[in-house]
Amino acid sequence: MKILITGGTGFIGRKLVAHLKVQHQVVVLSRQGSHAYHLLGHDVQVIDSLDRLDHLNDIDVVINLAGEPIAQGRWNPARKQQLCDSRWLLTEQLVDLIKLSITPPKALLSASAIGWYGRQDDKPLDEECDHPSLEFTHQLCNRWESLALAASSEQTRVCILRIGLVLGLDGGALPKMLPPYRVGLGGPMGEGRQVVSWIHIQDLVRAWLYLLEHDDCQGIYNGTAPTPVNNREFSQQLAKSLKRPHLMRIPAWALQLMMGEAADLLLTGQRVVPKRLQDAGFHFSFPALPQALSNLLDRPPSNQ
Repeated sequence: MKILITGGTGFIGRKLVAHLKVQHQVVVLSRQGSHAYHLLGHDVQVIDSLDRLDHLNDIDVVINLAGEPIAQGRWNPARKQQLCDSRWLLTEQLVDLIKLSITPPKALLSASAIGWYGRQDDKPLDEECDHPSLEFTHQLCNRWESLALAASSEQTRVCILRIGLVLGLDGGALPKMLPPYRVGLGGPMGEGRQVVSWIHIQDLVRAWLYLLEHDDCQGIYNGTAPTPVNNREFSQQLAKSLKRPHLMRIPAWALQLMMGEAADLLLTGQRVVPKRLQDAGFHFSFPALPQALSNLLDRPPSNQ
């Protein structure tokens, strides 16, 4: 198949492209062609803009991962708009091209995030949840999903994966967390009761491939492991995996001082479970946190 992927040079995208290009022709959208080839290899095609395209007739599948990292920087009005535009505008452009196609892609697989649920209590949340907390992360993800779902037709199925905290050594949050833990200064954030819904990077890539390969899959899916934990448990397990003490605590006020409203990403949570993925037959390689951390921390990071 010929697959167009946005966000292909990011943490998740790099891993996914490495798998896809073995069997498929991969086209990556990137403004920095030389950088993309350096990261992904010269056996992919790179285009720098969608503006020159009138349709996607020659594309079999679109995978949309693009979006500015949400945890970088304070959420002032300008930053919030940047986060929205980086997701909404490109998704809308992709959907417009799909609709203009005589032979449109047979699938659009589009990223979202568990921020759709907003801050929640400890009750497990599956894809049937109809009571999100109406805060910024929900507004961001809800519009993002609505734009992607507009591509759905008899010719094009749409799958949306609401991604949790992705654990890997080549990007995401874990590498930033490791230095203080390695010197014995790790600990829970705030009161530590907020739930962390996480997923191993290998399982996330496998979930994307599963949705790609199974034509009966469509709609919303949670991209999280089946065993979320609260922040204190997560912190304890990380310290244990590194054989370090677990004595410190980061007070909520310190995070709020550093990050402003964006501290909500760390101080609030939701217990998200991947019901639809599991019902569809997907099996996790790393369903439990100790197993996932052991896999990651007992080996060096890969080059991809």
